[in-house]
Amino acid sequence: MKILPLIILSASLFMQACSQPADEPDIKGNTSPDVSQASATVPTQNAQPSSYPKKAFFGDTHLHTNLSADSAAYGNRLGLDAAYRFAKGEEVISSTGLKARLSRPLDFVVLADHSDAMGIFPDLISGRGAIMETPEGRKWSKMLQEGKATEVAIDIISNFSQGTLSFKTNDPGMMKPVWESVVEAAEENNDPGNFTALIGYEWTSLIQGNNLHRIVIYRDNGDKVLQQLPFTNEDSSDPEQLWKSLSSYESTTGGKVLAIPHNGNLSNGMMFMTATIAGEAFDKDYVARRAKWEPLYEVTQIKGDAEAHPFLSPDDEFANFGTWDKANLDYSQLKTHEMLRYEYARSALKQGLNIKKALGANPFKFGLIGSTDSHTSLSTADDNNYFGELTITEPSAARANRTFMKSDLGEIKTWEAPASGYAAVWAQENTRASLWDALKRKETYATTGPRMVVRFFGGWDFTAADLKGDLVQAGYRRGVPMGGDLPSSPLESPSFIVAAMQDPEGGSLDRIQIIKGWINKDGSLAEQVYDLAWSGDRKMGADGKVPLVGNTVNLERATWDNAIGAAELKAVWADPDFDPQQEAFYYARVIEIPTPRWTLYDKVRYGAELAVNIPLTTTERAYTSPIWYSP
Repeated sequence: MKILPLIILSASLFMQACSQPADEPDIKGNTSPDVSQASATVPTQNAQPSSYPKKAFFGDTHLHTNLSADSAAYGNRLGLDAAYRFAKGEEVISSTGLKARLSRPLDFVVLADHSDAMGIFPDLISGRGAIMETPEGRKWSKMLQEGKATEVAIDIISNFSQGTLSFKTNDPGMMKPVWESVVEAAEENNDPGNFTALIGYEWTSLIQGNNLHRIVIYRDNGDKVLQQLPFTNEDSSDPEQLWKSLSSYESTTGGKVLAIPHNGNLSNGMMFMTATIAGEAFDKDYVARRAKWEPLYEVTQIKGDAEAHPFLSPDDEFANFGTWDKANLDYSQLKTHEMLRYEYARSALKQGLNIKKALGANPFKFGLIGSTDSHTSLSTADDNNYFGELTITEPSAARANRTFMKSDLGEIKTWEAPASGYAAVWAQENTRASLWDALKRKETYATTGPRMVVRFFGGWDFTAADLKGDLVQAGYRRGVPMGGDLPSSPLESPSFIVAAMQDPEGGSLDRIQIIKGWINKDGSLAEQVYDLAWSGDRKMGADGKVPLVGNTVNLERATWDNAIGAAELKAVWADPDFDPQQEAFYYARVIEIPTPRWTLYDKVRYGAELAVNIPLTTTERAYTSPIWYSP
């Protein structure tokens, strides 16, 4: 049997199409009656003022090394240096001895190791350090010597999530030298203009196993960052206390910092609940602070996708992607349907409109990004080069059937994890300041892995003519980009420009959609998915839906054919159902044609035996940050 390579060769420099003129290929597309569309590449921005972001930068804001206790407990032996080298495109040897390399380097990365007990695992392995003075440390060290690493990992996670550890996980004596090494490595690997090492960590809030983690990212260099140690769950599991810590950092150092909530599908309804952790009703102060400190949401990653859920959006045929909806993080509590609306991005965005109606401000006015949450030190979100969440789920014939999390209530299998995702950031340059500023203003989008290029603008007077010229210039001069607010206008309906170009290493494009959410006069919340541009000669049905594009995946060879789909699609769309009295948001979703899932690559690569219920194909996608309208 021919073994498919784990190392994928470099692709063409497709990103040049975003900043250099290109001939316009004859790409066919279709639109709904409310759409005008032309067929062309995503246009050049050479003529733009220097203030316009010129390029989409791709990176990972949520990557763990062996400094995270759970990562190391599950077998990760790769540290900061290996993680940076891999992100920059160099070949490394994984913890299981496999050669690994990205086909294209990332533009930026955040090594976001858990702030609690950061770096304790090397001491457990060596049998030295302060951790060995604790009963857990002595027990875990002995278990490691007996080859029981997985049992150690489960014990660490369970006791940490339930708050039953006997020692403090925020001991400054333990934290300070480790944090200094994290910052030093970021400084050494930061290469402005070429590769950005943003400094950050993961605040690992767990309340009875419910995941409320946040990724904290600094705009600053090490001289400021080192003035304050990371905030920990030991300090508090309440996000309001994290925000106080971030505020203290800014006032003390003059620096800037933000937090990104972890994918909320393991929070069992706590991530976007409409009361504080203390059980108090939101007030204006809380709403303002949450909006300030948490401008983004991690909508997709290895532990599931959280854009939409089929229970919440039954009319959306693309809602059921990478869905994890069984329980919380440690599987100590099963999930109910009522919890779902407080976990998924689309639902939370709608709830934010209702809160704004009551309090005048929106706590859930967030942009969207993706990242991996990989605990292998390897930032891989491509199905054909997927190294999994943990070292025990690195490529092998058996990994799909392994157990990711298990309790007496049930289990999650490794095959349920999607190979996802990356953060795409529209910034002026590849530097800490420029990327952080773009994250703060929400000019971002999430992808489930492919590096497709997506533009999204909202305004009041866009027409089909804008697609034939420089649509980016039109978008910035007469509208707002993703993450922005529509200015007030006497016109009857807003219009939107959406343009997408496929990743040359990925599948071609099936369609572009706009998802609208709004609040009715009676306070009820609603949503609608609009197909506005699609490939081929398919016709929209009477129900407003476009038929599926088809499937060219060869299940025997793990290949596919881009003969269907389009290399690029773009459209101008005016909202046919606009009510100027309704609060609303709009975001774009770009769907690829079906391509092989990582499970199919394993099946062909290793001859893996897979149950019939394990999916072998996937439909990758991108989600832009919303654009909001207020009366």
